[in-house]
Amino acid sequence: MEINHPEVKFGKTGVLIINLGTPDSTNWFDIRKYLKEFLSDRRVIEVNPFIWQIILNVFILTLRPSKTSKAYKKIWMKDKNMSPLRYYTQMQSNKLNKRIGNKKLIIDYAMRYGQPSIKSKILNLKEEGCENLIILPLYPQYAAATTATVCDEVYRSLSKMRWQPSLQIIPHYESEPLYINAISKSIENKINKINWEPDLIMASYHGIPKKYFEKGDPYHCYCHKTTRLIAEKLNLKIPIMTTFQSRFGPQEWLQPYTDKTLESLPGQGKKNILVICPGFAADCVETLEEISMEGKASFIDGGGENFDFIPCLNDSEEHIDLFSHLVKKYI
Repeated sequence: MEINHPEVKFGKTGVLIINLGTPDSTNWFDIRKYLKEFLSDRRVIEVNPFIWQIILNVFILTLRPSKTSKAYKKIWMKDKNMSPLRYYTQMQSNKLNKRIGNKKLIIDYAMRYGQPSIKSKILNLKEEGCENLIILPLYPQYAAATTATVCDEVYRSLSKMRWQPSLQIIPHYESEPLYINAISKSIENKINKINWEPDLIMASYHGIPKKYFEKGDPYHCYCHKTTRLIAEKLNLKIPIMTTFQSRFGPQEWLQPYTDKTLESLPGQGKKNILVICPGFAADCVETLEEISMEGKASFIDGGGENFDFIPCLNDSEEHIDLFSHLVKKYI
């Protein structure tokens, strides 16, 4: 008896680059939806889940979306109708696909929170015949609240699927020479463009609660390692310091805090500074609004004279070179 079996695609490898995420728009409901997913992650908020859900739903998701919406409106790419983070992650995927993609190697992107989801993109790659899956979390410095939660969602998505691919997850790359070289080059390019001499270069990384570090999270060490390697590569007389931004809630986070440092630097005679955010693979609300706008304002208000922000690597050729190198090691 003849059986009409549908065509089955097979033999391909899928590469999924994954960033943190972004709301679909700047309206209150989309912001709330995004924050709810993000702040419900047990790796992001390590608090008794019963108590936290009360705090989250009664207070935070009632008050915070309006504030967050205002921040996103300042940096939203209206001509493209998307956030910078989504735009640059999309461009990274497109350029990487042009660089190394072919009929047997498919590159795509997903977001840990929001859309496009990890689950939907894994399903898409399966339908395209990808039997091998390579995941690149876009977090240079490992942290449980970033890299590990990407792994969680990948595993969770696969656990609900009958079909299972081979799986490889590219680890943190905080000391990868191509990464250090790309960051260092972006600093050199900025120094060559400005007509003033910096007193200090601030490397600002996203913070985590101090108790996460005390429980064994290596993130703090990786951030300092990156800064040290950048300083060694540049070999400048300008000092480079590490700070931590974006703290949330009343508990103590990794210090020194970026915002407090920006306020105090002019009083210490550091009135001309450059700021870079090496832990972010794409410019986003944390870099463009929190640092380039709010951070600059507090620095100038405190007596600072010159402030400039060095953009993230985004979809630069050096960044695509790095991604290509990282992925090729796992093909």
